Amino acid sequence: MRPSDFAELRAFAAVLRHGTFTRAAAYLGVSPSALSQSVSALEDRLGQRLLNRTTRSVAPSDAGQRLAERLLPVLDDLDNVIDASFSAGGEVAGRLRLDVVSIALPHLERLVPAFLKKYPHVRLEIASNDRLVDIVAEGFDAGIRLAERLEADMIALPLGGDLRMACVASPDYLARNPAPRHPRDLADHKCLVTVSPSTGSPYRWEFDRQTTTGPEMLQIAVDGPLITRWVPIRLAAAEAGVGIGYFFEDEVAEAITAGRLVRLLADWTPPFPGCFLYYPSRRNPPLPLRAFIDHLKSAPLPSSDPPLSW
Repeated sequence: MRPSDFAELRAFAAVLRHGTFTRAAAYLGVSPSALSQSVSALEDRLGQRLLNRTTRSVAPSDAGQRLAERLLPVLDDLDNVIDASFSAGGEVAGRLRLDVVSIALPHLERLVPAFLKKYPHVRLEIASNDRLVDIVAEGFDAGIRLAERLEADMIALPLGGDLRMACVASPDYLARNPAPRHPRDLADHKCLVTVSPSTGSPYRWEFDRQTTTGPEMLQIAVDGPLITRWVPIRLAAAEAGVGIGYFFEDEVAEAITAGRLVRLLADWTPPFPGCFLYYPSRRNPPLPLRAFIDHLKSAPLPSSDPPLSW
């Protein structure tokens, strides 16, 4: 293989992983025009279009997808070989890419600074994404996701403890409207609606409780004057008395303690398993990921559950 061949393949892989020529060029330290020329040269040499380009997006063609499926794992393995050679001198080095659900970001605020101080030659890339992501296909070393959304054939490690939802309203709203006694009563209320990151459709609020006859689980379709995934806007609207909101407990704990919000239907929102770091089980993790796993295990976290394999 000529050196130029390898550079062209690297250029193609970078565009796929970063989504645009601009971001990929910044990552590689070249100009977007030079990167575009490298990809075009690869396409000319192979006699096939590999990327479908528009003014706003880049996506692989069928031929590009077939090449990516074989090329990206090979490049990852090569990176691991290089990182291992560097680490043989006593240092953990290389890139670590994580895809992280937004609710887990506070955990990383506690973990990341100490990790990077301990391993200064690691380059950590964090993408915050609430949609379902194929971490292998999109070039991530690992992901952080709620337990209920973990993919099959993954090794999973707990990141923090259980989570809990909270249905809340302001004292002002409750002064004007009777508090719901059952989740179905929400049909008569103005609710602050979020949307599913995977489908873009309104999210059905999930409730469950234990009864004498067993668990009772409900998914309630709600409606109201506001629809947004942006938590600060829904929280501000809830505190202003616009309607009833549904949040992760940590997002509204301070407002509840301060009396700006009142918890509703508490017996319908029990704790559930929280976030997990997960990664493919089919091969040994690259050294930067292995170091991050060791750092996670040694950090003082609420959960001490053993690793799980799905």
